[in-house]
Amino acid sequence: MTGEAAVTTREVEARFWQRLHEWIVTVDHKRLGVMYVLYALLFLLIGGSEALLIRLQLVAPHNTLLAPQTFNRLFTLHGTTMVFFVGMPLIFGFANYLVPLMIGARDMAFPRLNAFSFWMSAFAGLLLYFSFLGAEGLYGAGSAPDVGWFAYAPLTSRAFSRGHSTDYWILSIFLSGVGSIGTAVNIITTVLSRRCPGMTLGKLPLLCWFYVVDSVLVLVGVPPLAAAQLMLLADRFLGAHFFDTQAGGSAVLWQHFFWIFGHPEVYILMIPGWAFASEIIPVFSRKAIFGYPVLVGAVIAIGFVSLSVWAHHMFAVGMSMTANTFFMVATLLVGIPTGIKIFNWIGTMWGGKIRLATPMLFCIAFIGQFLIAGLTGIMLAAVPFNWQLTDSTFVVAHFHFMLVGSLLFTVFAAFYYWFPKVTGRMLDEKLGKLHFWLFLVGFHLTFTVMHIPGLLGMPRRIYTYEPGRGWETLNLVITIGAFFQAAGVACFLVNLVRSLHKGKLAGPDPWDAWTLEWSTSSPPPEYNFAVVPTVRSRRPLWDLKHPEDPDWVYE
Repeated sequence: MTGEAAVTTREVEARFWQRLHEWIVTVDHKRLGVMYVLYALLFLLIGGSEALLIRLQLVAPHNTLLAPQTFNRLFTLHGTTMVFFVGMPLIFGFANYLVPLMIGARDMAFPRLNAFSFWMSAFAGLLLYFSFLGAEGLYGAGSAPDVGWFAYAPLTSRAFSRGHSTDYWILSIFLSGVGSIGTAVNIITTVLSRRCPGMTLGKLPLLCWFYVVDSVLVLVGVPPLAAAQLMLLADRFLGAHFFDTQAGGSAVLWQHFFWIFGHPEVYILMIPGWAFASEIIPVFSRKAIFGYPVLVGAVIAIGFVSLSVWAHHMFAVGMSMTANTFFMVATLLVGIPTGIKIFNWIGTMWGGKIRLATPMLFCIAFIGQFLIAGLTGIMLAAVPFNWQLTDSTFVVAHFHFMLVGSLLFTVFAAFYYWFPKVTGRMLDEKLGKLHFWLFLVGFHLTFTVMHIPGLLGMPRRIYTYEPGRGWETLNLVITIGAFFQAAGVACFLVNLVRSLHKGKLAGPDPWDAWTLEWSTSSPPPEYNFAVVPTVRSRRPLWDLKHPEDPDWVYE
């Protein structure tokens, strides 16, 4: 190597380490948002791989691909990873990046708290997977937790869960909750105190409204889970007996604590998905959102009612008929504002000039799948029906219709919509549509079909089953569908990497949109806006571009 080449190599290395240091110590909301999303994508690959192994084990009766304990570990890690280390970082990543830009702010209200929250969440995910190395102590073989993502007692007792794998799970979820609470506080404060001049609450972008409601749910729902984790640690290390039924504790108490968090968590994950759809559908319909005040009110109502429905997960534990009736009625009430939202989105598209770009395709599919998820949710809210299908694959199908068919589809829509803003380049439409169709077909092969073995009596959380029950062909189709989804995700990742380097230049506003993030360059400068904008309507950028169009003017 010549001296000149050596100098050049050292300069490249120095620039690399300098850039890496800048990202590690950053408090810029945009960089933190990108890191949240990249972190979530990494865990999406891990959690998705775990799901494929689970499906391969269930593809045929008496399969021996996985040992029972290995299956339980994968089951635990898949659920925990997808909820806490894919879903939560994704929604907070988009919030971090978009909320300040959409309200005309230069950063989040508490930049240092923002960075602290991210690194707590990142460390939590790494801590969970460190259990592979350290669960039996630094000198043991290690193992992953095998208690399910719900960790029902007595599975988490020292008698059932030896070693430290469950302790890693407990600490991981606790630290993840600390990060989530910090981010929720930051979002609420930012939206309420950092809006640009003229942006009243009545002119606030829907995404920001939805994230405020979402953050309130985080502040109400996550602390009970954190308290339960501390109680569980006390049971395991300090001789307490909160959940030890042999010493007067209550296993049902854990279920109450967990589902006080667990059911609002479904809405914590879903509300940002509704936010993405509410921003994307109007742009690709060329119409303002139908019923803005009603849509905001519906989401606030869902947030309020969702806090009183947690025990519909517990109809089978022997609660009183009064309790069952209350939680059934509360769950059914959620369907009213949910239906309102669907009519809002359909009303926006009705009569519009719909452009079937990739973001819009994902949103249209989302509406249909969200409707099915809502209908099966109403079915499961009926106590007698729930008794028949509780802990069956019907419930698994319903849950995944919500979190994959609804949330993940809107997340993909958000990627295709906002990727140009983040990178300055467009994602490839052909690859995007291939991704959409592969994922759509795979999703329905898996989760639409999964309802049927549930109706035929197939329980969830089993690692194998007997032949001759009518489940074999169905499970084969379900597994094939999972690999179609994996192929769709592979197209998406190829699209991301390829477009990042070779994608078409986007410009500041490739979609002809109207919220403030599209008024600045792509990607935005560090300070977001050279001059803090002033707004006079709900779509300020459209007003600037089309002052002559009277159909769009409203205050």
